[in-house]
Amino acid sequence: MVGGVACSVDQGTGGPAVGDSVQIGIAVDIPEPWGSLLTRRRVEAGDPNAVPAHVTLLGPTEIPVTALPAVERHLARVAAAHLPFSLHLRGTGTFRPVTQVVFVAVAAGISECELLAAAINAAPQLRRELRFPYHPHVTVAQDVAPEALDKAYEDLADFSAMFEVDHFTLFSHSGQARWQPRRDFRLGG
Repeated sequence: MVGGVACSVDQGTGGPAVGDSVQIGIAVDIPEPWGSLLTRRRVEAGDPNAVPAHVTLLGPTEIPVTALPAVERHLARVAAAHLPFSLHLRGTGTFRPVTQVVFVAVAAGISECELLAAAINAAPQLRRELRFPYHPHVTVAQDVAPEALDKAYEDLADFSAMFEVDHFTLFSHSGQARWQPRRDFRLGG
């Protein structure tokens, strides 16, 4: 279950892969009741990329399929070295005019997300150039009409949720199906 959306994982291959590479991403899911609410708002905005609500720790990254075991070992070490933490989502923000994105802001737990993202990105297989500095957030509208961006920004301005983060999830993507959860990594484990 990801953000209130049932997902299946191909247990035989460990997730979807295309050829000799696989697209992965790493995120903190937003739990219920907030996850489905934020996911629904993104769909209602007309966002063609609507996925279950999450805070990204590593955006879409293509790696060789053969690197997956090493990546999973690295993620297990990262998770074990970081303690669970409180995440407080509050209000909205935007990256406009640079990108057409409206998001729910992370009000507390920013440093913990930044530390996790940096540690995850330290693996040689996961290092990549970022287009923008890492900024933890929950996207609620992206690349939609300006009116839809404005509406999402205004409608969620008073949004607030606080919850404990005790794990992050490795996702994979075949390029044909939706992102699929591959494995959870418990913090402080």
